[in-house]
Amino acid sequence: MSRVAKAPVVIPSDVEVSISERSVDIKGAKGELSHRVHELVTVERKNEQITVAARDESKQSRALSGTTRALLANIVTGVSKGFERKLEIVGVGFRAKMEGKKLNLSLGYSHPINFEIPEGITIEVPSQTEIIVKGIDKQRVGQVAANIRSYRKPEPYKGKGIRYSDEHVVRKEAKKT
Repeated sequence: MSRVAKAPVVIPSDVEVSISERSVDIKGAKGELSHRVHELVTVERKNEQITVAARDESKQSRALSGTTRALLANIVTGVSKGFERKLEIVGVGFRAKMEGKKLNLSLGYSHPINFEIPEGITIEVPSQTEIIVKGIDKQRVGQVAANIRSYRKPEPYKGKGIRYSDEHVVRKEAKKT
């Protein structure tokens, strides 16, 4: 059995969990998410914990049990606390601002970039060089942050571009003549 799947997922007091045949519905203060469970994995609720186990001892079943446990733990964390990803914009004249339901980015191109914010995601712009992406689904928050970062990745010579707040950009030395 997967070592990850051996650890149970602890359910906080403000989170409701309902397990049916092939799906797990989790409802919390921030919202509601559901996960479809693979047929090689069993999910049970015991007291205030969710336990995940492989149906048989096949390699795929053991791997899926660990993955399912990690996904359920992320869902429980998301509906109770939520997830956020911080981005920083580095560069002269590079800025971001909110315009209704769109994020407007000026990144040195001949045109501004208008990024449509998907459902279930909120974006805050505390300053012109900071973007905070928030939501209850960890995968969607990370994907939206990666999509925003992809408009202007940090370059290695001056470090200009959009980077994660905890990202370290390795700088290169300029060409010597």
